[in-house]
Amino acid sequence: MGEEQTETNVKSNPKLTILSLVALIFYEVSGGPFGVEDSVKDGGGPLLSLLGFIVFPLLWSVPEALVTAELAAAFPQNGGYVVWISSAFGPFWGFQEGFWKWFSGVMDNALYPVLFLDYLKHSLPILSQPIARVPSLLAITAFLTYLNYRGLHIVGFSAVILAVFSLSPFVVMGLLAIPRIRPGRWLIVDFKNVHWRGYFNSMFWNLNYWDKASTLAGEVENPSATFPKALLGAVLLVVSSYLIPLLSGTGALDVGASEWSDGYFAEVGFLIGGAWLRWWIQAAAAMSNMGLFAAEMSGDAFQLLGMSEMGMLPSIFSMRSRYGTPTISILFSATGVVFLSWMSFQEILEFLNFLYSVGMLLEFAAFIKLRVHKPDLHRPYKVPLQTLGVTLLCVPPTLLLILVMCLATVRTLIVSGCVIILGFLLYPAIGHAKDKNWARFDTTDVSTDITSDTLPIVCQQQEEISDEASLGLLSDITNKEA
Repeated sequence: MGEEQTETNVKSNPKLTILSLVALIFYEVSGGPFGVEDSVKDGGGPLLSLLGFIVFPLLWSVPEALVTAELAAAFPQNGGYVVWISSAFGPFWGFQEGFWKWFSGVMDNALYPVLFLDYLKHSLPILSQPIARVPSLLAITAFLTYLNYRGLHIVGFSAVILAVFSLSPFVVMGLLAIPRIRPGRWLIVDFKNVHWRGYFNSMFWNLNYWDKASTLAGEVENPSATFPKALLGAVLLVVSSYLIPLLSGTGALDVGASEWSDGYFAEVGFLIGGAWLRWWIQAAAAMSNMGLFAAEMSGDAFQLLGMSEMGMLPSIFSMRSRYGTPTISILFSATGVVFLSWMSFQEILEFLNFLYSVGMLLEFAAFIKLRVHKPDLHRPYKVPLQTLGVTLLCVPPTLLLILVMCLATVRTLIVSGCVIILGFLLYPAIGHAKDKNWARFDTTDVSTDITSDTLPIVCQQQEEISDEASLGLLSDITNKEA
């Protein structure tokens, strides 16, 4: 994809601003209300769906966003949660966290080219046929992969434009629906037809991945100050993007819960505004999936870059193009997307939710352990609670994670178990490859045990750090040999 450049050239690439970061977090988590329609059907009516998108953000999104804000500000390096876990539990578990999250992220990304075509096939039926669908999937993946290669600032700017375009039709739909809204319709629920597994998986999937943007921390302008503000803005944007369309559609139309399934918002737009609004929503849905793909791939690729800079992966994964992007990491993530795109939507959803849940349990544990064992760690942003308070803050989301895992099917448990075992085997295999000099590795030896007070040096080949939080962190770092 282009000649790899020196560090000097890479440094000149623009950093992400707060607006671009808000848009990227929005697409890491949500991308708009596309896909939340099933929550009405699985919830037996509007009531549980609306309550879910009010209560779940308080129990899940806000705690996860607060944990991410504190740790991303304290550890403003690419790799995000891999750095947090390595600092708290050592490089073995940091590697496992990175592998689980990368695998679940690639699985998540495999959904979006498929959903993109699913929205378009209503207007272009030929996209239902393999002869057109397979080349289209490959072409979309290739185009969005190239967009990521051309620069993270381009992805961030594109995310802002796509977010405005994707949310605009729902603002219009909300205004048109006001005269037709009957509040009593919001209270309908049929508990006999509630599908709890689908309901919880839908809620969880539509409100997770707040921590994903932390893998881009090294590419953000003044990350210690930017991340907390961007996460707050993204939480408000995500919750609004779900509630406004749901309140409009369920309050203005008298239709059964069974009608609500993926893509139904296009029909809601037609019934409220006419054919022009349906077309607009379909186009917005298609564009939103492009934004979701680009944002997810950025997070996955820069996570691999961060792991490479920590010595957990061969240095080839940290090679940057002249645009400052990790070429091999992007191609590696794109290849994973292509191989996983054959799976069904529900299969991918359950698999990625389970792996994500395992990783998040480890993140919450690391958050509490760092509070206990590193109370003096410089935290430019700190959740305004003491150790007991942050522990209680993590209890509701932890219980939700356990619930989602308990609802998994036997097939999901088997597949996820195989992925976890693969991660356990990869770690010593990579360490052996390093010992034998089969590949070049940078910085800290990942085969060396790291105590909770030791953090791998991840910034040796990055630009000189002027960020206050980074200076506070690096002053606390010591090599094991010292």
